[in-house]
Amino acid sequence: MTGQRFPLANNDIIRIDPTGADLHAEAAALRARGPATRVELPGQIIAWLVTEPALLRRLAANPLLSKNPHAHWPDYLSGRVSADWMQRWFETDIMVTADGADHARMRGVVSDAFTPRRIARLRQAVEGIVHRLLDQVGAAPVGTTVDLHASFSHALPMLVIAELFGLPESLHDSFRRKVDDLFCANDDNDDESVVDALAAHKTLYALLADLVTLKRARPGNDLTTDLIAAYEPTGAFGSPPRELINNLMLFIAAGHRTTVHLLSSAMVNLLTNPDQLDLIRSGAARWEDAIEETLRQRAPISNLLIWYPVEDVHDEESGLTFRQNEPVVMGLLAASCDPQVHGPDADQFDITRPTRAQHLAFGHGPHYCLGAPLARLEAQVALPALFARFPALELATPKELLPQEAIFMFCGFDGLPVRLTP
Repeated sequence: MTGQRFPLANNDIIRIDPTGADLHAEAAALRARGPATRVELPGQIIAWLVTEPALLRRLAANPLLSKNPHAHWPDYLSGRVSADWMQRWFETDIMVTADGADHARMRGVVSDAFTPRRIARLRQAVEGIVHRLLDQVGAAPVGTTVDLHASFSHALPMLVIAELFGLPESLHDSFRRKVDDLFCANDDNDDESVVDALAAHKTLYALLADLVTLKRARPGNDLTTDLIAAYEPTGAFGSPPRELINNLMLFIAAGHRTTVHLLSSAMVNLLTNPDQLDLIRSGAARWEDAIEETLRQRAPISNLLIWYPVEDVHDEESGLTFRQNEPVVMGLLAASCDPQVHGPDADQFDITRPTRAQHLAFGHGPHYCLGAPLARLEAQVALPALFARFPALELATPKELLPQEAIFMFCGFDGLPVRLTP
């Protein structure tokens, strides 16, 4: 834990690298300082970052930790933390930043529309999308280099969300461009990108408002229609409710990027560990084992923002006290790679690891990710189809040279050049 690679803001606080250049090394440095440590986030925001799995679970399930900055973060209420900063990193008026009865109400509305039956019905659509994308990938001349991140990992969740929302095909291109703009702007770490991110957010919000208006006039068998019915039981027309559109935005933010990184990370893991891929092909292991181990070893959301203690919270087992209103960040990657739980090789990919499913990639407690079954479904369909279509697939670039997503909140690649070797 050298000061040069992970600089100290002062003698006690590690300054988090906003680009996430070496998340596993940074996670190890944070774990070495105890179950939780003080960090400086981008924007000179001081917070606790929790790395011990047991402590993370206790805090995530503790009702004395709020997700609502409007009520429990003085720095936000005073204006020291700007609304632009908050909106850049996460929307503040959605289900994931609600608490108690308000959160239960919002989650109930979304859960009633986003049912296991709906997810199961999506399998056929996901299979069709996967095979269409693989046809397009396979159209490239044999031996050429193809970016699977852009053409497959990134495209698949986008098209699945469009199917889930009931988005007309005429709006697909516009939807893809707006989501791309939003994520690309958020990935940069300069002041100019904040303006770009806010503009992208505004245009995507407007597209979703148009979609709600369209679905009011022409309902369908889709999530948007069911949410409209839940929010407007009388069928009254008018301006789309902000909460409805914010929760559609949440599906994009949580359901797209995380699945993109799960897919690309799993592909890289299997291509760089052919012995593990052989276990699956021989029947000695399952695709689900590779998916769970990837979720553990490369948790797509590396650092989950932010909780606020509504009063001082003393944790008996760790001996730590989290003071009222001090921000708390959940280090999902650090916790999921804890050697105390997963062994000394916890940073390595091993689909036979007995603890592979004991990860925190989808969070814990009342805010556990509702989209987890859909992300797993997409990976369960996509990975076997990809490796069956291209059994001799190989990376065109060494793993250590693959471009990484330059942001501290996510663990993922930004490109995946492969050769379609016969």
